[in-house]
Parts: sequence; structure tokens; C-alpha cells
Amino acid sequence: MDQSGGRGVAVVVEDDDLIREVIEVILQQAGFTVHPAATGAQGVALVKAHQPVVTTVDVSLPDIDGFEVVRRVRTFSDTVVVMLTARVDEVDTLMGLESGADEYVTKPFRPRELRARIDALLRRSGHLVPAPTAPEAPAPGPDDDGGLVVDTARRTVRLGGEPVHLTRTEFVLLAALHDARGRPVPKGDLARLLWPDEHGYGGDVTEADRRTVEVHVANVRRKLGDSPTSPRFIHTVRGLGYRFESA
Repeated sequence: MDQSGGRGVAVVVEDDDLIREVIEVILQQAGFTVHPAATGAQGVALVKAHQPVVTTVDVSLPDIDGFEVVRRVRTFSDTVVVMLTARVDEVDTLMGLESGADEYVTKPFRPRELRARIDALLRRSGHLVPAPTAPEAPAPGPDDDGGLVVDTARRTVRLGGEPVHLTRTEFVLLAALHDARGRPVPKGDLARLLWPDEHGYGGDVTEADRRTVEVHVANVRRKLGDSPTSPRFIHTVRGLGYRFESA
């Protein structure tokens, strides 16, 4: 991996010149060496060439869309991927996360908020970043709940002996719910776990944050084969959040 920047390399895939320059400045100020791309194909090539720590991808690109960019990138790279889009539909958010993105941020965004969210993602992925002030989901090691084994030490999940492939964000949410077994966890608390306001961008938990948590939890449920209407593991607590229970 190219380590010419203090925190490594970042790739920015964005066809809007102004927005691309803004993201470049944000990441450069955060200590990254940035390689910009104006098309999806160019972005995929840059990720393959430089193996960046973090990659931002716009959904609407002139050649292939951002979803396809992420799918291609995921065949050879575990770079942290943040999708940026002006779209706000839940279907688009779900498509972005299902394609392999770790985060989905809507435009317009505040520069400090984007940086804070990227830092939170990098911290969860184990990359070297400034020391966190918000707690990670604890739980010391593997624990078996109805055939579901969540190993926070190795960051792995197995169900019925088979591996379950979760994104970093999905794992953090499952581990937090699993650690709180039997106790309801509000969506706002899960959002604060993912996006701590350590950079002071004024990041109160928004309805969009809660909806993003819902999409991530829906992905976890799908990967666990867990029905929201008749759940084995993750139960909805109406008007509050979620509760994990052993099957």
C-alpha cells in the first residue's frame, strides 16, 4: 500500500469538479495523499494501483455508476468505502450498502461531518487514527447464541458453523446489540456509536442517521436469515430501537 501520506492514500471518485476538490482538501487536511478520478473506470484503476485506506465514490458517474464501482473494487480491495450522493431514497441507500460500501453520505454534506464519519469508519476498521473518545462495542470474545457466534476479538461471525460476511459497520452494530443481550438499544445510541461527535461538527443524531442505522440492521438481518416479523435474534423495539435475544 502506498504510504506517501501521513495516514496513507485516499481515492476520490467524483465527476463534479468542485465537489471533488472539496473532498480532496478534506482528506489532504486529514493527512492523506489523494488520487482523484472523474469516472468510475478510472476510480477502479486507481484503487487497484494504490490500494488506498479510504475511497469515496459518487453514485452518479458518467460511465459506470457508483454501485458498480464498489462491486468491482470489492473483488480485490478492503478499502473503506464511503458513497456520496444527492439521492435520499432508502432503496438507493440499501443498494449502496449491499454493493459493499461501509457508509452512505448524502449531499450536501458538511466537511467536518464527512471527516468525522471517515475517521469513525477507519477507527472501526483498525487503521491507525487519533484515539477514539467513544466506546467500541465491547464483549471479549466468541459467544454462542442459538448457533450464532460473534467473536469481537477476531471480528468474525459464524451461524451454524458457517461464516457470515458483514461489513465493518454491520459488525459493529451486531456486536453492540449482542453485547447488550436482552436490553433494548435505541437507534440514537447505535448512531452515536458509529458517528461520535468528537470533531465538534454539531452532529446531533438526525432522522437520516436513524434511517441509515435501520438500513444497516436490515442488512444484518438479511445476512443472518432473520425475519423482522418473526426474528430469531434481532427484535424491533417499536419507537426505540432493537434488542438482541438468543434464538
